Amino acid sequence: MQFIPTDMEGVVIVEPKVFGDDRGFFMESWNAELFRDNGLDLVFVQDNHSRSSRGVLRGLHYQLPTPQGKLVRVTAGTVFDVVVDMRRSSATFGKWFGLELSAANKRMLYVPEGMAHGFLCLEDGTDFLYKCTSGYVPANERSLLWSDPSIGIDWPLDGMTPALSAKDAVGLPLSEAPTFS
Repeated sequence: MQFIPTDMEGVVIVEPKVFGDDRGFFMESWNAELFRDNGLDLVFVQDNHSRSSRGVLRGLHYQLPTPQGKLVRVTAGTVFDVVVDMRRSSATFGKWFGLELSAANKRMLYVPEGMAHGFLCLEDGTDFLYKCTSGYVPANERSLLWSDPSIGIDWPLDGMTPALSAKDAVGLPLSEAPTFS
């Protein structure tokens, strides 16, 4: 695996080694020792799997005061995956990072605690999987407004009107959202 740091502290792109032939492929998607050797000493306690249609936008979600680190990947379809730094003490507070994750490119993204996370599905039947460092606590869930102009995420909507959940449609702008210290 190759671990590629980004401009945001703790956000890491993970490119697995993929071994393929005419029968298909094999790849290792998680190896605690290898991740630890690359500065990511993680314990995952929950795995989640969602399936979405083209145009579904999920997020931007985070938990406070019980943050979750997430290792995310796509096993069918394609998403534009986004993180927003919610850590006031960070040099990149309020900034965003995005990249395409797909079944074809097999990339993964590690999203550290203190980030809001979301994704836009670019294909029907997209399966999105993520491992979490802490469990889901409904009372602690927060939603950052996906379209907050102060953040300026360049979502690749290409004429789509995103399909949002009720909670995501009323997410808070960064100026009103609870943040990490």
